[in-house]
Amino acid sequence: MNHYEKNQTSSLRPQADHHVTMHNRRNLEISGVKEVDSFDNEEFLLQTVMGYLIVRGENLQMKNLDVEQGNVSIKGKIYELSYLDEQHGEKAKGLFSKLFK
Repeated sequence: MNHYEKNQTSSLRPQADHHVTMHNRRNLEISGVKEVDSFDNEEFLLQTVMGYLIVRGENLQMKNLDVEQGNVSIKGKIYELSYLDEQHGEKAKGLFSKLFK
């Protein structure tokens, strides 16, 4: 059972919505963000209600962070959006080890 299915079946409280909206590969708005784990000008690692999300690009900057609402806005040239599922634990472990050396 993956992260999405677990949260849909076992959650007693309503789960926050998760939306990703991109405008012209330059502005990215994400809702349902639990935590910003790390970020720099080439990569953001966000923990969302649907799992970890990696945003990769060039000249990335956090435009807006609303912790209470779980909204994050990122500007810069977006190259890639990628989710890390629990079944890809080795990939996530490798990513974390690179980030926290």
